[in-house]
Amino acid sequence: MPPPTTPPAASSRSLTIDHVGAQGDGRAREQDRWVSVPFTLAGEVVEVSGTGDRLALERVVSPSPDRAVPACRHFGRCGGCTLQHMGAGAYANFKREMILRPLKARGIETEVTSAWITPPASRRRATFAAKKSGKAITLGFHGRKSHDLIALEECPVLHPAIVTALPKLKTILEPLLTGKDAIAALVTETATGLDLHVTGIARSVAPLARAEVTGAALRASFARVSLEGVDVLTERTPAIPAGAASLLPPPGSFLQASAEAEAEMARLVLAHLEGTEHGVDLFSGCGTFSLRMAQHFPVYAAESGKAAIDALRSAARAAPALRPVTAEVRDLFRNPVSAPELTRFDGLVLDPPRAGAAAQAAEIAKSSVPRVAYVSCDPATLARDLRTLVDGGYTVQRVHPIDQFLWSAHVEAVALLVKA
Repeated sequence: MPPPTTPPAASSRSLTIDHVGAQGDGRAREQDRWVSVPFTLAGEVVEVSGTGDRLALERVVSPSPDRAVPACRHFGRCGGCTLQHMGAGAYANFKREMILRPLKARGIETEVTSAWITPPASRRRATFAAKKSGKAITLGFHGRKSHDLIALEECPVLHPAIVTALPKLKTILEPLLTGKDAIAALVTETATGLDLHVTGIARSVAPLARAEVTGAALRASFARVSLEGVDVLTERTPAIPAGAASLLPPPGSFLQASAEAEAEMARLVLAHLEGTEHGVDLFSGCGTFSLRMAQHFPVYAAESGKAAIDALRSAARAAPALRPVTAEVRDLFRNPVSAPELTRFDGLVLDPPRAGAAAQAAEIAKSSVPRVAYVSCDPATLARDLRTLVDGGYTVQRVHPIDQFLWSAHVEAVALLVKA
């Protein structure tokens, strides 16, 4: 977002940005409180307006040398990106600091490597909102902290195959649009074509309209169409390469957003677990790490979602060269794999959702598993669980920040631990 050039509002005043906060907004002290100013950088003098804790940027009076020209015309209105105005070096440092701060707060001293940054045009899945007003259909992303829907004309983050398909997608979704609430369309690029999963469909939408959507998607060469979690058409089974196997994701299931980021995380995990004889993958999903691990050693995988475990089993059966994969539906929050159960494993992957894995980490801390790779999507819960593991005798060798969601205030991490 270029610095606004319009004259400052009558109520505007000047602030100096102290730092960029965890949400990607500049943070400044105003009187006795901290306030947030979006699209600003540390050290900048800015004109702001508004009241409350979140102010509006009117003008950048003194730009930071780290300020960059945004890559997208929608930046500043679209809520998909928050940091396109930050130069590459400062951006990479910001992602690394997002990991460092919570670790230091928990008293964990370890090496935190430079952030690995996902390349542009590599995100292979995104959820779009679609709405109809009169005869006009809007398809795109919501504005940040807003219900406004921004019509998407370009996106430097998404894989080109998804961007190219957006005009067709508007036509496909039209029978489902009632003119009231927006619907959500999750599009995933797979090796066999685009996978479409639509949710938020009004109950009043007739079966014929749903059939029209299916037919239109088929004519547009989509591989699969799912409505509200139900597979209504599979022309070609969506497949995503995972080492020597392929993930076969169920409709709407979790996947890593970038193939390149997933490959980098898998590389770090497998290198750390080299020499493992029996591995365990906890919060396995549909097999992102399990299938790759099984190229080298037998794997036990646990995940609470039955559809994901069924997909993992199917993928393992379809790749006969793999070592045995035992997959179990198990709620690891309520029923974590206990320390005695873990005695038969010498390599462990932990890949929980944002809430982390407090109960499971407590069991691992009591175990004798010598090597653990913790894949995290939330720095705060990562630091909390690493503290538990360190208190249980583990040493954190390194933490690798992985910037999977380009130009966002979000960071993944791979933490590598050993126990003597």
